[in-house]
Amino acid sequence: MRLLLVEDERPLAAALGRGLREEGHQVDLCENGADALAQARALPYDVILLDWGLPDLDGLSVLRAWRREGLQTPVIMLTARGAVAEKVAGFDAGADDYLPKPFAFEELLARLGALARRGGGGATGLRAQVGDLVLHVPRRSLARGDAEVTLTAREFDLAGALFARPGDVVTRSELLGRVWGPDFDGEPNVVDVYVGYLRKKIARLAPEGAVLETVRGLGWRLRAER
Repeated sequence: MRLLLVEDERPLAAALGRGLREEGHQVDLCENGADALAQARALPYDVILLDWGLPDLDGLSVLRAWRREGLQTPVIMLTARGAVAEKVAGFDAGADDYLPKPFAFEELLARLGALARRGGGGATGLRAQVGDLVLHVPRRSLARGDAEVTLTAREFDLAGALFARPGDVVTRSELLGRVWGPDFDGEPNVVDVYVGYLRKKIARLAPEGAVLETVRGLGWRLRAER
């Protein structure tokens, strides 16, 4: 499964990420609520593991925002809060499961398996848009009007990171972390290669519209107009 882990305790996040990857899952990590909001909007996940106690927005606020926007991805709340009232608040906000800390890794795997068997809403129906260029999450494609091109898995993840922050400069290190993962030890210029692929597809769809530009010495920026 593709998982989003939202956890600000770095030792715990590292241990969970490593264990989940060893089980064959793909794991993206966010350390605060603002990044988690953008990441879940941009990319489709099978399950989100969401810590309640985040340094900016608390997990409950993040979850409520996702549900208001129509995001139906299953969410497991991870928290040291164990009071019944707090569990009820989590479920009322849209949580699908609740795992109090500390927990056994085997129990987390069991709960992930249970959610997978139940089937989740995932990101079906979600999309991101910059100008008249649309990133369709369920179809993993770019579209402008009636024209559409399919993206590879890596192109899609890269596009999601850029569509999540239209007009902002996204650095090479940010893209490496979000798209290739924190443990990537390959050549950093792999980002340039995939930016080139994505730029060609954007230009094919929107030659006079959205543009993916290089900001020398900083990174890349997706803008609505030339």
